[in-house]
Amino acid sequence: MVEITIDRDKCINCLECVEICPQEVLMMVEGQPVHAYTTRCEGCATCLNICPEGAIAVRFS
Repeated sequence: MVEITIDRDKCINCLECVEICPQEVLMMVEGQPVHAYTTRCEGCATCLNICPEGAIAVRFS
């Protein structure tokens, strides 16, 4: 299983991670990106690499 965490103090809500995710794992909820569809995540780390603020962490368990 893959866990994505988003540091709310660093996140600027730019939507880059939501738009680039090939599995549509992330979505906007109340103006902030969230890891909504956890079972879809394949751990490609595309969201991690696109984040301009380094607000995303990907952990494999």
